[in-house]
Amino acid sequence: MFNRDRWQEIFETIRKNKLRTFLSGFTVALGILIFIILFGFGNGLKNTFKEFFLDDATNTLYLFAGSTSKPYRGFKANRRIEFENSDLKDIKENFSFFLEYITPRISRGASVRYKNEFDNYTTRAVGPDHQYAEKTIIMKGRYINELDVKNKSKHAVIGRLVALDLFKQEDPIGKFIDVGNSVFKVVGVFQDDGGDNEERFIYIPYTTRQSLEKGNDKLDQIIVAFRPELGHAGALAFEKELRSYLKDKKSIAPSDPRGIFIRNVADQLKQNQQFANVLQLIVTFVGLGTLIAGIIGISNIMVFVVKERTKELGIRKALGATPKSVIQMILQESIFITTISGFVGMAIGVLILNNMGESLEDYFIKNPYIDIETALFSTLILILFGGIAGYVPAKRAASIKPIVALRDE
Repeated sequence: MFNRDRWQEIFETIRKNKLRTFLSGFTVALGILIFIILFGFGNGLKNTFKEFFLDDATNTLYLFAGSTSKPYRGFKANRRIEFENSDLKDIKENFSFFLEYITPRISRGASVRYKNEFDNYTTRAVGPDHQYAEKTIIMKGRYINELDVKNKSKHAVIGRLVALDLFKQEDPIGKFIDVGNSVFKVVGVFQDDGGDNEERFIYIPYTTRQSLEKGNDKLDQIIVAFRPELGHAGALAFEKELRSYLKDKKSIAPSDPRGIFIRNVADQLKQNQQFANVLQLIVTFVGLGTLIAGIIGISNIMVFVVKERTKELGIRKALGATPKSVIQMILQESIFITTISGFVGMAIGVLILNNMGESLEDYFIKNPYIDIETALFSTLILILFGGIAGYVPAKRAASIKPIVALRDE
C-alpha cells in the first residue's frame, strides 16, 4: 500500500486521465454531498417541529369551551358553554393526583398608551402558574403573583417589544400605562423564545380582568399541567377523565364532540415527532439511494478503466506481475480517488448545512445539521463500497491470461 513506485504510477495515471478521474471523483463527491444535505434537511424538519411545540410546556392540556350540538338533560342544542372560577377549584380538588399546576386565561385586545406612545396589544389575564405554561422569561421585575390575584391588583407584566415600543430606552418598571382606559402599573418585563409575536403580549391578573368586566367570574380558557411522570399514556387517561368530568358538570352529552375541546400538547408533540421521524426516514432513504447510485457509478467507471487498461495489464503479467499485485494496484487507485472525493463531498455538504441557518424556515426546515459521526460513517461506507466496486473488475482483470490481454483491441 505504501510502495513509492506504485504511488508514483497512480499519480501518473491520474495525470494522464484527468477527465476520467474527475468523473469518478465527481460521482463519489456528489453522492455523499446529496446524502448529507438530505439527512440535514430531515434534522432541520425535526428542529421545526420541536421548536413549534417546545416553546411552551409540553405536559399541558388546553381546555376550550364551545357550543353543544346535542340536547341533553333538558337543555337544547347550541347552548354556549362557559368556564368559571369554580371550575378551577373543582379541577384542583378532583384531579390533585394528576395536577402539577392549573391557570386560567382571558384574552382581550386593547389600546395601550404611555405618554405620547400608543399601540394595540393583546392582554392576557392569567394566574401566576401561567409563567410555567408559556415558559416566560422575566427580564426585569417580576411576574403576576398570588397577591395580585387575591387583591385584584392593577399590575401588568409587559413583553420586551411592548417595552421597546412604548418606553424606548426608558426603564418601564414602576411606570403606569393606560390599558383600555384603565391604568396599570408595570411590575415586570418578559421575553419569550417563541419570537416577536409572543413578546407583544401584556399579562395582568385574571381577577382584575373579571373585575373590570362587571365583576363576572367567566374564563376563556383553562390550562392544566399534568405531572410529567405520568407519561404519554397517563396524559391520555387524564384527558379522558377530565373531559368526562367537565361534560357531566356542564350537562353536555357524552357523545357531543363540540361542547368541550381539549388540546393535549403532549399527544400532539408525540404524533408530530413520529411524523417528522417518518419524513426523515424517507429523506434518508432517498439519500441512501443516491449513495447506491454513486457506488454503481464508481463500479461502472472502474469496469471501463480496467477494460481500457487490459493490454497494459497483460504486459505487466507477461513481465512477471502477480494477480495480487494487479488487484492491489487497481484497488489502491480506486480507494484513493474515492477517499479524496468522499471527504471533499462530505466537507462541502457539512459547510453548506452550517451556513443555511434559518434561510429555509419558510419551508419548515430550520437549522439543518448532521452529526459529524453520521457524516464520517456515511463517507466511510461509501469508501468501503467504492473499494468493493474497484475490486470486482480488478479481480476479473487479474484472471485474464497475458496472451488474451495482449490481443485485446
